[in-house]
Amino acid sequence: MVHKKKGDTMTTIDLSQYTFFVTNNLPYILLGLTVLIFLALIVFININIKMTKLNKRYRKMMEGMEGANVERLLLGHIEEVRQVVDKVDKLSAEYRRIQTVAMSSIQYVSVVRFNAFEDTGSDLSFAVALLDGNKNGLVLSSIYGRNESRVYAKPVTGGQSTYYLTDEEKQALHNALVKIS
Repeated sequence: MVHKKKGDTMTTIDLSQYTFFVTNNLPYILLGLTVLIFLALIVFININIKMTKLNKRYRKMMEGMEGANVERLLLGHIEEVRQVVDKVDKLSAEYRRIQTVAMSSIQYVSVVRFNAFEDTGSDLSFAVALLDGNKNGLVLSSIYGRNESRVYAKPVTGGQSTYYLTDEEKQALHNALVKIS
């Protein structure tokens, strides 16, 4: 006999009643357990199939493209990235050096041709402005005459010359400065 306490009162349940219930309903109980076992088997098979697919994908991933495992592959790529970063740093330094050289090289040129004297034909005289990226350089002028020819060079700093410039020299300098802007 089994005694159960319910509140303050005691109730008695006989085990024979359980035995009688189980024996009378045994086919239904076995059928229910069989269905549960069958469902568990289906779930197990489903999990096993998924696990097999996952295991194949895992092995494929671990082998990598060339048969190496992922760890070795990643370490190789990390080393390649380091080498590329070093090359980029070197190229950046070289770029800065070239940029500095380029800024001090002649980049802007303007030529103005003119006739310096009324008794000479054609525009054989000229003024040339040669400027770098910092607006520094020179204005070179050539004055051509029938009996002689003269050449003048006037320095330019920051787009201005401390020397007097003729109208043609001013025009050549202005044209070169317009190209910078």
